[in-house]
Amino acid sequence: MRAIRQYEFGSPDVLRYERVADPTPGEGQVLIDVAAAGVHLLDTSIRRGEAGGPWPVPELPMTPGREVAGTITRIGAEVDPAWVGKRVVAHLGQTSGGYAELAVANAASLHELPEHARYEDVVAMIGTGRTAVGVLRIAALEKDDVVLVTAAAGGLGALFVQEAKAVGATVVGLASTAKLDLVRQLGADHVVDYTQPDWPDAVRAEVGEATVALDGVGGAPGRQALELLGIGGRTILFGWSAGEPTRIETLDLYQRGLTASVAVGPRLMKGTNLRELETLSLRALAEGRWTPLTTVFRLADAADAHAALEGRRTTGKVVLTP
Repeated sequence: MRAIRQYEFGSPDVLRYERVADPTPGEGQVLIDVAAAGVHLLDTSIRRGEAGGPWPVPELPMTPGREVAGTITRIGAEVDPAWVGKRVVAHLGQTSGGYAELAVANAASLHELPEHARYEDVVAMIGTGRTAVGVLRIAALEKDDVVLVTAAAGGLGALFVQEAKAVGATVVGLASTAKLDLVRQLGADHVVDYTQPDWPDAVRAEVGEATVALDGVGGAPGRQALELLGIGGRTILFGWSAGEPTRIETLDLYQRGLTASVAVGPRLMKGTNLRELETLSLRALAEGRWTPLTTVFRLADAADAHAALEGRRTTGKVVLTP
């Protein structure tokens, strides 16, 4: 089979498209003919050799990739033979061989797919979607909220816009110039170009104050989003694609009665049933409540996918196909 292999940490160029031996499923495992593999922003940190989440830096060489969808072709011992031929999606773990034509998954991690489900969509939901469910549980959006969504055209942001509209909230979507129309099509009531230096003034002109900030950008934009919150507002932090976390001081919380919650990392992992989050995410897709945005690259072009993701040149979830 063909797969992406990494022998050193560094730039996207360390991702090599090579021919390798087919993997063999062990006890309790299945072999998936991969039709779509998810690319996560965390994958780029792992590629650079930076620890992410509760996992250590992986040993090299490795094949990256944590999310796959496809058809089961073989099974290991102690697996029901009825799984063979089924269309499935699975989360594999931190660096578990997803960027490949074939991947091994634990049978316990499988979700069977309905016939109409697109592989690109379900692979977006199994990882990014489950994170969205976890973040939204903490955000507890209500119809009276004014929700500020950073990176509203991103994999998570697009789902947040749709969910906020579903509960009846007012949604302000932040996006780059080229993606404003797309965010508007997702249902945002107001769209603001965050590349403009006066974008916070544009938000104030549209809605006054926000009650919730869903912040996965961090840095200066995250700080500006925090400052747009009114008294009693809440910020939900789930990353820092800008390169550093949003700066929050104790005085910020005291002066306006704000609350700040980190919705990923230890809080998402501890005491959380990840499979339940995956199931809820896939249900939202099946019911039409959420439709993920995707940018698709060929498996051979995984390095280009990483470079585009890091350069903010993608829309929604980045997906690799054979």
